[in-house]
Amino acid sequence: MDSTAQRAPRPTGRTVAYDPSIPAPPLHVRAAAVLEAGWTGTSTVPSRGLYPHQWSWDSAFIAIGLRHVSPLRAQTELETLLAAQWADGRIPHIVFNPSVPLDAYFPSPDFWRSSAAGRAAGAPRTVQTSGIVQPPVHALAAWLVHLADPGLSRARGFLARAYPRLAAWHRYLLHRRDLGGGGLVSVVHPWEQGMDNSPCWDRPLSRVTPAPARSFRRADLDHGSPEDRPTDLDYGRYVRLAADYRDRGYADGPGDFAVEDPAFNALLIASEYALARIAGELGAAAPARQHRAERLTAALVERLWEPSAGMFLCRDVRAGELIPERGVSGLVPLLLPNLPRDLAATLVRTVCGPHFGLGGTTRLVPSYDLLGDAFDPHRYWRGPAWFNTNWLLERGLRLHGERGRADALRRGILHTAGASDFAEYVDPHTGQACGATGFGWTAALTLDLLHDRPAWDGSGVTAIKGEVRG
Repeated sequence: MDSTAQRAPRPTGRTVAYDPSIPAPPLHVRAAAVLEAGWTGTSTVPSRGLYPHQWSWDSAFIAIGLRHVSPLRAQTELETLLAAQWADGRIPHIVFNPSVPLDAYFPSPDFWRSSAAGRAAGAPRTVQTSGIVQPPVHALAAWLVHLADPGLSRARGFLARAYPRLAAWHRYLLHRRDLGGGGLVSVVHPWEQGMDNSPCWDRPLSRVTPAPARSFRRADLDHGSPEDRPTDLDYGRYVRLAADYRDRGYADGPGDFAVEDPAFNALLIASEYALARIAGELGAAAPARQHRAERLTAALVERLWEPSAGMFLCRDVRAGELIPERGVSGLVPLLLPNLPRDLAATLVRTVCGPHFGLGGTTRLVPSYDLLGDAFDPHRYWRGPAWFNTNWLLERGLRLHGERGRADALRRGILHTAGASDFAEYVDPHTGQACGATGFGWTAALTLDLLHDRPAWDGSGVTAIKGEVRG
């Protein structure tokens, strides 16, 4: 490189504090800059300050947007995550960067002790991870990344290397996590579902004795307002659940917290459809995976659909009952292609009705019921709108023929992402930024929506300029 390329520009003799004639960079340039700032060389951090490691479902969403900037980096993002997979098939929710100080994030590697406590489950020896998981968006992300540059993907053997790991991941969930015996996957910690602080967890969490406050230090409060974050009581329960799971050697079984969650299972179903596509690309049989996706959808409807709520609810496996709280998780199954038509129509009415207010009182779909007693427009997952769930709902609305609503939601996501400086989450009424700004998946999914709108069928089929690729 020419050495002059790195020189700072010469001072002009005066400083321009504000010049309205200088336009702001286009939204796609700003979004790409966020992903560039978070790139470590092998993966992308969600937020340099608040989340300085690699997160599982963050990386899947980031790869979906990153494929529009660099398909190679998007493939590398997923490959780095999959390289940390345990021998039992689980993909851990955090892959720790050894160059980051231990006190930069809690729980840190010395809490999880993955290589020692997870030895029986086949935790990797050469990298430190957490021992819990996150929603299985990965096969869907891998298929979409492949579609961004099939030639590069085939030349690198991307899908051929990813497929056995993704298949093992799904086997782990289906065989080890059917704790309710009804065919659905259970999460054993709120962090696994990804919507950490949802009021949907309050009832099952009430059984958990919190860890003493003196036994941990919350690094998250160094980067966000306490009013926006989980309470110390909730955090103490999270720590207790994680420590108990670790002390059992990360062995799966019904404990104090086991919940069948509609979004987690819907994303597994979407990824089963994507795995069928990947299998077909590799010349393997695909029908078995499609049939499994259909069976899982039937189980989802049978176990989690609540007609009186007009949506899916979470099931408390230990108590054997549905949890009567409306969270955005119960709307996410709208992205499934074989959802019964009447259920899809009901979900659309619910998302646009008084409980979630889309197209009326809210700019984006909130994470929790606007009319619920626990609603808080700023506190983590207890009301604010998140960009990944709204991206999923935009896909679902489009899939089920709600083009006008999907277009309006797309515009709302793009406007709010840009206006909030790619915030982690926002007030659903005003769009006010909450949490971190310059957030990875917000920028990535902005990039995805800025590109040609897909004709979405729930398994990653896209129509780009008239050419159907699937």
